[in-house]
Amino acid sequence: MSEITKHPDKDEKMTSEDYEHLLDKYQFSAKEISPGKLVKGKVIKVTPSHVLVDIGLKSEGVIPLEEFLESAEPSQPHPGDEVEAVLQRSDPRQGYFILSKKIADVLKALDLLEKAFNYQSWVTGKITEKIRNGYTVNVGINTFLPDSHADIRVVKDPEKMIGQSFKFKVIKFDRKTENAVLSRKLFLQDEKEKKRRKVFSHLAQGQKVKGLVRSLTSFGAFVDIGGVEGLLHISDISWGKLNHPSEILQVGQELEVVILDFNEKDEKISLGFKQLTPDPWSNIAEKYKTGQKLTGKVTSLTDFGAFVELEKGVEGLVHVSDLSWSRKMIHPKKLLATGQEVTVTVLDVNPTTKRISLGLKQSSPHPLEIFKQKYNAGSHVKGKITSITDFGAFMEIEPGIEGLIHISDISWEKIKHPSQKLKVGQEAEAVILNIDVEKQKVSLGVKQLEGDIWEDFFARHKPGDLVNVKIVRIADFGLFAEITPGIEGVVFLSELDDRKIDNPAEAFKVGEEKTAKVIKLNPRDKKISLSFRQAQMDIQKQDYQRYMDTQDDRMTLGDLMKDQLKNIHAPKKRANKKEEKTDD
Repeated sequence: MSEITKHPDKDEKMTSEDYEHLLDKYQFSAKEISPGKLVKGKVIKVTPSHVLVDIGLKSEGVIPLEEFLESAEPSQPHPGDEVEAVLQRSDPRQGYFILSKKIADVLKALDLLEKAFNYQSWVTGKITEKIRNGYTVNVGINTFLPDSHADIRVVKDPEKMIGQSFKFKVIKFDRKTENAVLSRKLFLQDEKEKKRRKVFSHLAQGQKVKGLVRSLTSFGAFVDIGGVEGLLHISDISWGKLNHPSEILQVGQELEVVILDFNEKDEKISLGFKQLTPDPWSNIAEKYKTGQKLTGKVTSLTDFGAFVELEKGVEGLVHVSDLSWSRKMIHPKKLLATGQEVTVTVLDVNPTTKRISLGLKQSSPHPLEIFKQKYNAGSHVKGKITSITDFGAFMEIEPGIEGLIHISDISWEKIKHPSQKLKVGQEAEAVILNIDVEKQKVSLGVKQLEGDIWEDFFARHKPGDLVNVKIVRIADFGLFAEITPGIEGVVFLSELDDRKIDNPAEAFKVGEEKTAKVIKLNPRDKKISLSFRQAQMDIQKQDYQRYMDTQDDRMTLGDLMKDQLKNIHAPKKRANKKEEKTDD
């Protein structure tokens, strides 16, 4: 084995070039190794725990992988990615520079916060958690966002804010303590103001603009026309009637609108949608004439009538009184349904107020016209009593046709109220007394079914007859007495009694029964005059005659007088004295 020999001359001699090479390889300038320096580099290799970065020096830099994955905006580094980091120290044994991306992010964040605070600009950050009275926002460092500055409006669901990135204004900043307070509300207000100035500077009445429906309310829709919202009132959405904007519009819908009016000071913009199409009411008087029959669709039903669409944007009202020929008010919902097609008649057109009055019943013949073709006065009909009033009762003869039975035509007897003879729901028969199509009236009678009792009475009685009566009413001039149900006569004061009676109520009572004499008949006016006085005289004569008929024919006038004188006794003196004392 040969021994390795040394060449002292060769080992000891080192050129200046070799020495410079050694310095380049193992030594670094004071500038290169100064800690805290911010350097830029490019990722050249990614290991499971570190990222190797070329920072332009003789040795590479090393950054822990976790600083990439746990930053404000986590990301997986790849070779070729550019990165900024702070030089912390060098590792002589490994020949690497130890770098920190996390510290670099903090320094950059502090620089951005300071600049934004001093120059009223903004920073971007991510809301990471909800804390008491606000949120934590990571902008490279953790900052505080108060609840009152989270949005222009109150945030209803704070959890939805977490994980989202926004732009913020810096309202407080301290570099030493690395504390900052942010405001998203101020940023949004600034942006809104910029957009407002830009939008209003280009607005003009009648201008057509594109917008986006942001929200719907019962009175209209709010439309974004470039960062500023304008109101599209429900009356300016359609020429027709709308119950709610959602019938035509929906949130998120893009549409073209017209600028109707605007006020930059009050930040109000009025928009129109229907104005993009011609007004169907502009020539309405030429299209629709009174009496014209049309087909339309029922769009809505109310307590006072039904709205019928004649064409897009043109509706007319059928008032509840013009729905049916029936006298009884029927709710529109019982006759019609929304969406139903109907034939109506134009009753009136008013272009000024944009109103059209329509009639549904006028499009068909009046039921009485058809009824009169089937029945006439004197016809007997059957029906059901539908209602009762103080003056009579209504009876439905046919569907939609009612007749009135006046209280005077219910019974030949005198009644105080129709309910004494008729009840609601009762099946009844009546005689048609009259049919008046023009006044829409049918007069009925129930008592006429029995015939005319007056005619029968006058046929069976004559002046001088004695009749049994019942006092039914007392008046100043006399009293009324019922002869038979439905037939009454009058007894005047002079015919009440032989003695003079000034107040009949003191001498007679309602319900009292007496005998009266018929002294006068008036068939034309259906009037009967009676007399109690003459009836009493006739009764006395009849009694006397019957008495005479029972006596012996041989009795003389002297005998009769003698019998009468026997019944007369002279008054006793004591009795007379007693009467005198009583009179005193």
